[in-house]
Amino acid sequence: MATRYWMVSLPVQSSSSNLWSQLQDSISKQSFDTPLYRFNVPSLRVGTLDSLLSLADDLLKGNAFVEGVTHKIRRQIDELERSSGVDAGALTVDGVPIDSYLTRFVWDEAKYPTMSSLKEIVDGIHGFVAKVEDDLKVRVAEYNNVRSQLSAINRKQSGSLAVRDLSDLVKPEDIISSEHLVTLLAVVSKFSQKDWLSSYETLTDYVVPRSSKKLFEDNEYALYTVTMFSRVADNFRLKARERGFQVRDFEYDPETQDSRKQELQKLAHDQETMRTALLQWCYSSYGEVFSSWMHFCAVRVFSESILRYGLPPNFLACVLAPSQKSEKKVRTILERHCSAANSVHWRSEDEVGAMAGLAGDTDAHPYVSFTINLV
Repeated sequence: MATRYWMVSLPVQSSSSNLWSQLQDSISKQSFDTPLYRFNVPSLRVGTLDSLLSLADDLLKGNAFVEGVTHKIRRQIDELERSSGVDAGALTVDGVPIDSYLTRFVWDEAKYPTMSSLKEIVDGIHGFVAKVEDDLKVRVAEYNNVRSQLSAINRKQSGSLAVRDLSDLVKPEDIISSEHLVTLLAVVSKFSQKDWLSSYETLTDYVVPRSSKKLFEDNEYALYTVTMFSRVADNFRLKARERGFQVRDFEYDPETQDSRKQELQKLAHDQETMRTALLQWCYSSYGEVFSSWMHFCAVRVFSESILRYGLPPNFLACVLAPSQKSEKKVRTILERHCSAANSVHWRSEDEVGAMAGLAGDTDAHPYVSFTINLV
């Protein structure tokens, strides 16, 4: 599938069918690797010249906005699929692949009546796409909020022993808690374990001999228990800190552990449910916004063709997908199918406005031309 298309219109001198045949013949002979499709623009209400001129700026800005929202939804789809390790599915408009929808475009009269003014159609498209964008922001924010909560919990469970949640590492039998005895949890650097084992019994009085047991070890630290009389616990914490050992605050509570597990499971379930719902919404909304974008392009090529070629509307609109190496050749072919006067007038401008033309400036060519990037 091509990802970059040119939408162009050429002035018709005799008949559209003759010009189409000539263009097809020229492209097939001189740039056979360039796909060429006719783009069917309906007969829209022209209005006044002033209304067309005032609409010109709105069309440029509006096209950038609608195109931007289209790409924003596509990027969101890619991100959601990537997070689940699945390749992104085919993007469609009502089941039709987007490249086929573009190259076989048919105006939706029910959604955009051709009797409406161009401004009404443009404003309607802009309003609809703006609503979709607002909806996207809300849905993504809700999803990211749940994802952030889950990430925060996972970081606590997967970080170093100095900061992580210890509840999943400590079993009931590891802890002694009675009227007189208490078990503390010490985080010891991996390289200080010998120092810990040789000194913990003497850091303060009333430490139970040989009570220290290693529960877990990560890349930086080891987690040890130590049991003592309750009344010396605070003094032990102070002495341990002076020796570079960190005593973590911890209270074993089965109900709290169960609650945390349930919270984690619920967040994981909520994240997956919201991811699936958001992904389905994005696929559906992408098709709707892409369809709106193509209707916007049809209005744009119609209005710019009238401003360029005059009234009554008599132009041929088409879509091409030239390769990068064929672009110059195709531009020459298109220029040749404009009137001779136009070509002479615009050839010098083409050199001056070459960079502008690459940016999509229609004035850089003797015919209406702008670029459609699908990605």
